[in-house]
Amino acid sequence: MGHQDRNGHSYQVMTHKYMQPLVEFSNCVPLLIPTCFGVADIEQYLDMADGVYLSGAASNIDPALYGQENLTPDKKQDKDRDLVDLALIKGAVARGLPILGICRGMQEMNIAFGGDLYQKVHDEDNLNDHREDPDGSPEEQYGESHKIALVKGSWLHTLLGDEIGVNSLHGQGIRTLGKGLEPLAYAEDGLIEAIHAPGLPQFTLGVQWHPEWKAAENPDSIKIFKVFGEACRRHASGGFDLHMGKAS
Repeated sequence: MGHQDRNGHSYQVMTHKYMQPLVEFSNCVPLLIPTCFGVADIEQYLDMADGVYLSGAASNIDPALYGQENLTPDKKQDKDRDLVDLALIKGAVARGLPILGICRGMQEMNIAFGGDLYQKVHDEDNLNDHREDPDGSPEEQYGESHKIALVKGSWLHTLLGDEIGVNSLHGQGIRTLGKGLEPLAYAEDGLIEAIHAPGLPQFTLGVQWHPEWKAAENPDSIKIFKVFGEACRRHASGGFDLHMGKAS
């Protein structure tokens, strides 16, 4: 969950669209973790979890966490979420819990593994502008924006095929991969669009696009959420996952 101020009150919020495919296609029960109370209770939350799901958000990760000055002071930050989610990722890695990160969630995964980000992808000479039209309708913003190529021979390539179309609603992106992470997909300009940690025994996947948006209408999204749910159930039954949910 993340922080929002509304009419002088502080809220902890999670957009419905992120939870719906967890219920419909992962067949999981969402456990929402507030980020406003710090990390003292992280282990108790992880005791109740069979997987960790990191949603997107409008806020940017604090660049101080990856050794950079803030180049986007006009963008929202949610430092409470930063600290809680990084602790969740590290706790999930230690416990062998499956991890699925979406957009900001993928970026959090990269930071947790020691990587860093482009703070303004659109200012990089060799990269495209991956932001949505701020004046567009949600249908326009979440419509297909570009193609991504899946890394051949990878489990995600087996799951999704050579190429799929994705939406694109992010100003930041992976610059340097964290230790132990490998790319699973690239945008047409070479920006990393999906990652995993192949050296870990559990399922791990981070994607830069938003598969949760109208997931029921997108066969690729359904596949992603189904394989995450299968990995969570395998963990709950005492098994482990080798990437595409294969039991060890």
